[in-house]
Amino acid sequence: MKGAPAFLMTFPDRANLRPASAEATISTVEDNRQPEAKEPSLHRRILEDVEGRILSGEWPPGHRIPFEHELTEQYQCSRMTVNKAITELVKRGLIERRRKSGSYVTHPHAQSAVLEIHDIRLEVESLGLPYRYERRTRVNRAARAVDRRLMELSESARLTDISALHFAGAQPFCLEDRLINLEAVPEAAEESFDDIAPGAWLISRVPWSAAEHRIRAVGADARAAELLAIAPGTPCLVVERRTWSGGLYVTHVRLTYPGEKHELVAEFAPSHPKQGA
Repeated sequence: MKGAPAFLMTFPDRANLRPASAEATISTVEDNRQPEAKEPSLHRRILEDVEGRILSGEWPPGHRIPFEHELTEQYQCSRMTVNKAITELVKRGLIERRRKSGSYVTHPHAQSAVLEIHDIRLEVESLGLPYRYERRTRVNRAARAVDRRLMELSESARLTDISALHFAGAQPFCLEDRLINLEAVPEAAEESFDDIAPGAWLISRVPWSAAEHRIRAVGADARAAELLAIAPGTPCLVVERRTWSGGLYVTHVRLTYPGEKHELVAEFAPSHPKQGA
């Protein structure tokens, strides 16, 4: 590959008593009882209730959570207790406060590496959200002309063609469309990809020597909009990557993220240290 800067794209114990009498025996029975579990503090209970509703998807991104005075009445506690719980959820990135409007569930927002190949699960878990994978379609087929040009394949090449969704909590996070070259990875023909995402499967099995990324902004077409639960035309970030090993293209993947849920962060060094910004 040509030299390139590295880009990063980046929810007690007790004393034992030896009974010597009936009274001592009763005492021993009492001593062996398990200590009662402590009730969580009220602030912790509010925090866990609100967090649970967000992570379960009951309160989706953009949902306004009850005002602090409403939570104060609901939990029969002080405004300070409610504020403490809400502040902690803000720090965790699960909600955001809007001036004169209230507090709202945030949209998942992640950074990922442009020139790293990694598991989307890690992106989601970095947000503190539960991850879920859902394979939509999978078929082994002959490579079409457009596939052969894209991956420099022979006329007789065959592919595994997979479409899948990755979720952050209850919300779609990323749409994955992937082609796997069966000449490079013949075992993919027998893999169902029901329980493991193809990217994670490839990372664990196939050593790669080089990759090429293309990144662009697009408006969601009808298919992507339906699968990602967004309006058609919504700005999306599309990452297309070709990966090869030992001179053979292994896979081509197109990852589509709703634009507000992803960002790129670049880190690079000047080729001539004395040059200015």
